[in-house]
Amino acid sequence: MGKSFDPLRALAIASQALGFVLIITLETVLGDAARPWQGVTLGAMLLVAVGVALVRRYRRNKARKAAVERARKAAETWMSD
Repeated sequence: MGKSFDPLRALAIASQALGFVLIITLETVLGDAARPWQGVTLGAMLLVAVGVALVRRYRRNKARKAAVERARKAAETWMSD
């Protein structure tokens, strides 16, 4: 299995939890006037989620390219021996 602590996963969980708490708090404090602010909060939650997904994809692709390059170099070394 991978690392025991994944900072991206922690960021995603924390941002979603904070967003939901903020949405509920806004409803409690402002009532119906909270609707626009809840929309802004939801939008921020979605932006963070998309950002985390893009960083994950970037890291995965970078690792995949590095593995392919290592395999290519290993094959070249093996063939030249």
